[in-house]
Amino acid sequence: MDAINDFFIFLSSLLWGWPMIVLLLGTHMFLTFRLGVPQRRLLTGIRLSTKKDPGAEGDVSQFGALATALAATIGTGNIVGVATAVALGGPGAVMWCWLTGIFGMATKYAEGLLAVKYRVKGSDGHTYGGPMYALERGLGMKWMAVLFAVFTALASFGIGCTVQANSIALLANETFGLPTWAVGLAVSVLAASVILGGVKSIARVCTVLVPFMAVLYVAGCIVILAMNSGYVWPAIKLIVVSAFNPSAAGGGFVGATVMMAMRYGIARGLFSNESGMGSAPIVAAAAQTRNPVRQALVSSTGTFWDTVVICAMTGIVLVSSILAYPDISYADGAALTKMAFSKIPYIGAPLLTFGILTFAFSTILGWSYYGESAVNYLEVRGDEGGKGGKGDGEGKEVKADRSRFYRILYIVALFFGSIINLDVIWNIADYMNALMAIPNLVALLLLSGVAARETKEYLWGNRIDETV
Repeated sequence: MDAINDFFIFLSSLLWGWPMIVLLLGTHMFLTFRLGVPQRRLLTGIRLSTKKDPGAEGDVSQFGALATALAATIGTGNIVGVATAVALGGPGAVMWCWLTGIFGMATKYAEGLLAVKYRVKGSDGHTYGGPMYALERGLGMKWMAVLFAVFTALASFGIGCTVQANSIALLANETFGLPTWAVGLAVSVLAASVILGGVKSIARVCTVLVPFMAVLYVAGCIVILAMNSGYVWPAIKLIVVSAFNPSAAGGGFVGATVMMAMRYGIARGLFSNESGMGSAPIVAAAAQTRNPVRQALVSSTGTFWDTVVICAMTGIVLVSSILAYPDISYADGAALTKMAFSKIPYIGAPLLTFGILTFAFSTILGWSYYGESAVNYLEVRGDEGGKGGKGDGEGKEVKADRSRFYRILYIVALFFGSIINLDVIWNIADYMNALMAIPNLVALLLLSGVAARETKEYLWGNRIDETV
């Protein structure tokens, strides 16, 4: 097992090295300018996310799709991941993380647009889409579409399922002394009550859970910033200056370099918001929207909330805490986060624990839909949209059985993920996550002309309210 673990650590380090970072950030910047800087319409996207297009095709509201995508992306990486970036790359890493989010909004926009553009209606009456459909229907690359679906299905059982359940179980055991098997059982039961209801049930819970957990976490950050009020502006200046001159941070950050700040900051931003990974467009395709550009704008706000707001706020909290409390340790990301929140009397530690627990649980919900959609594609890719294959009645029954089997398997995996050592699974999942990005980026780059034409026609042509 050690040899297998080392092998996947090696593969993961290759895929998540500089080539992938440059490819992802390069795609973000290319699409930003290719599409005419759609980030300018951020407020329009936020406004649309609160509206409904009930007459349009789709399974869930635009906000429901956004909340489900945010459920999968807003996770422990926003809390501990940013702290790790600061510990390894210095305060300047926060600036690079923030910039990655700004440019990443264009990629998330393009992903949402293509997902709706190439989505299909299955024999069961539900809407399906995502990079696999864009690759097959837009580019005729069925083999690459199949690869993406395989990587997504495998990753769902890792990073979205067992790894999250394990994190919840270990945290509950360390904090409250609860046995991991009991926590695993509770997580499985709670997840089952939501997942077995399908995407509508998941979206319904996420529309409540995501805003609640995000607001609660941001409120905790605001309290810490108020306590560190005299250090907030110096922290912001230090973040900006040390992004280009890490030695300005002083102290234990003297050994940091611009390359280290860039590497850890950009990587944290990329991993946190998943722009370019290809996961979020799977649920974006299920949104009730009258044209692809409307959902594209809504999808782009996900990166804004995840990275531009939450990750940036976490970074300012951490750096201001380091300045306010010179004795605070920043050698370890997790320890740094705990010490920063422990400064809130009485409720600081429980608030952080609750945030991590809810963030991890929401990730479980979001990824269950991603994995199920990938499995459905693999099983009936030759029968999408009612073309060929079984009749409607039989097709619905087959799809329902397959979805039910996946959901039950996912729920069982949650329990076992809570009680076993997951070092190998974590590294395999990390590797599969990276592999997902490659075919998705191919679709984004080769179909960028399609995205640009749709954007020019509907967004810049002021036809955003028209129905396709």
